[in-house]
Amino acid sequence: MNPVAFTFFNFEVRWYSLFILLGAILAYFLLSHEGKRFKIPTDYLFNMFFWALLFGIVGARLYYVAFNWDYFSHNLSEIWKIWEGGLAIHGGIIFGLITIMLYCKKYNVRLTRILDICAPALILAQAIGRWGNFFNSEAYGAATTLNHLKSLHIPDFIINGMHINGVYYTPTFLYESLWCLLGFIILLILRRRRLAKVGDMVSFYLVWYGLGRFLIESSRTDSLMFFGFKAAHIVSAVMILVGITIIIINTKKRKFEDLYNDMNNVDVIRF
Repeated sequence: MNPVAFTFFNFEVRWYSLFILLGAILAYFLLSHEGKRFKIPTDYLFNMFFWALLFGIVGARLYYVAFNWDYFSHNLSEIWKIWEGGLAIHGGIIFGLITIMLYCKKYNVRLTRILDICAPALILAQAIGRWGNFFNSEAYGAATTLNHLKSLHIPDFIINGMHINGVYYTPTFLYESLWCLLGFIILLILRRRRLAKVGDMVSFYLVWYGLGRFLIESSRTDSLMFFGFKAAHIVSAVMILVGITIIIINTKKRKFEDLYNDMNNVDVIRF
């Protein structure tokens, strides 16, 4: 699998970078479209998105480097080569969340509402970004056989891409991409429900992605480790617990209290 999409004036443009860019563009489109429903200023959303994306990428790289410090400590110049891969989504989520929290606090904007709006955009970007891992020949699972891959009825180009150094591997990148895509569709339906409450979308995202990633991570062979445990398992478990906590809090609210689609609620967005 060739990770380079094309060369421009001797500069290699990689599929990995293109898929991240595509995911970011579509995420912002969704974010701004939903923001207009609640009359959120475009400047606010764009600036928040820009800084969250920037620090999210930085965080994703720092997270990956930290868990691979034995290698990077002897190859410091490679820390900056993010176009070659090595962005950990959990690090991006953590740093992006911190950025959004600080931004909402600065402008006195309700954090839960903003996170609800961000959830579908984020999970769609994740679904797209996983294809960058495919072209970089990473984020795959355990060794398998050609016959097993063919039995899954997946396209031949994916099967061929999973043939790495003479061995066929499980396409866990594909499983996660499809899981995120399904979660995106469910979120679009969920946030249009008449009785959907503020917090429902972000709680669903946390539980859905946390559960999917926890299960898929069990099959991956390139996991980041933390004292003998897979770091993704730990973070995913925390995501699930936080999501369940928000769900429990919302179930205690009255039927028509704090509705996501209540445009007459003066506490929807505060500027």
